[in-house]
Amino acid sequence: MTNKQYFFIILILGSLATVSPFSIDMYLPGFPRIASDLATTIDRVQLSLTSYLIGICLGQILYGPLLDRFGRKKPLYFGLGLYVIASLGCALTSSVDALIAMRFFQAMGGCVGLVASQALVSDLFAPQKRAEVFSLITLVIAVSPMIAPTIGGYVTSAIAWQWIFVILAGIVGLMMLAIYFFLPTGRAADPSVSLKPKAVMNGFGIVLGQPQFLLYTLAGGLATAAPFAYIAGSSDVFMNIYKVSEQQYGWIFAFLAFAMIGSTQLNHILLRKFTSEQIIKVTLICQSAVGLIMIVGVYNNMFSLLGLISIMFIFLCGQGLTGPNASALSLAPFNKHTGSASALMGSWRMGAGAIISALVSLFHNQTAVPMLGMMAFCSIAGLVILFTGNVVVRHQSRRHQVEDEISVLL
Repeated sequence: MTNKQYFFIILILGSLATVSPFSIDMYLPGFPRIASDLATTIDRVQLSLTSYLIGICLGQILYGPLLDRFGRKKPLYFGLGLYVIASLGCALTSSVDALIAMRFFQAMGGCVGLVASQALVSDLFAPQKRAEVFSLITLVIAVSPMIAPTIGGYVTSAIAWQWIFVILAGIVGLMMLAIYFFLPTGRAADPSVSLKPKAVMNGFGIVLGQPQFLLYTLAGGLATAAPFAYIAGSSDVFMNIYKVSEQQYGWIFAFLAFAMIGSTQLNHILLRKFTSEQIIKVTLICQSAVGLIMIVGVYNNMFSLLGLISIMFIFLCGQGLTGPNASALSLAPFNKHTGSASALMGSWRMGAGAIISALVSLFHNQTAVPMLGMMAFCSIAGLVILFTGNVVVRHQSRRHQVEDEISVLL
């Protein structure tokens, strides 16, 4: 493909993967205003974030087999169309319960972009190129926290928070046109892929039976859930505890996004000298150490606003290294079941994110402890799974090698 085609494909795939992050980030500055307008509390509004993450988790499981059976574009059109309708429903809602429900359906539609973008990377690029492509897509994703909360903050203060969802619907409508005119079809529809429950479960079973997929999906999923703790708690921490304005919160969120953008570009360079396995291992060790510092610091009230932003910036630098490499390693073993593998990987990531965001809301105590504590937990748990899983895989490999040698001798 030409450089121009390469640029447009990366931009479209990155935009598809950005639908859900944009939908999460853009309405965060409006939490206090939404709570006031709907006569509820911020922790209830936070549940609309949790319902969105649950919708992503469940939706990706459904889209995986559909993308393998019908090809990439038909499920894309269906999911994005549902997203547009549900977004307008969010704009018209008059109660927090209705908002929570509409956010669920919005996620069920928008999450098709996450699965399809990852499957299309496997369709359109060689295995040795995929980690680099995932890094570039992550770069596009990382731009959304720079602009989404800032736009959301200004829209909320200048017009109304309902217009955030109208804007999101319009953006996705334009993306559907770009997909039709500029995005390659990718893997063709495969009529041999059955959508019967037993066949679908067998396909998922094949994916889950691959040790490399299981290891890097579990470890990477927990590690990449850390930003969801930050997303769930940051508006309350910065706007209610540190008393920043909606616009200031948007700029803080944008600044912290530079951590992921910078590390994504660093990953691009590191891949020339190091393997994805090496990068993930070192990154999780460093993040776990920083996470422990965050817990000690916040528990002892050591962080000013600037100090809190600085330590979170250092921590979030690891996200641009962990996510792309974990994705590439998880999907590397597959050809036929790429859609199902992408769905399971994405579902686990968002499921972990939903649990983590719900825990931040559950442990809400008007301090930064729940947010920072969950962020640290994600990295430490990911590191433990990575090292434990590697030990188990090596042990299984040695056992099978010994069994083969005995079989030959006999």
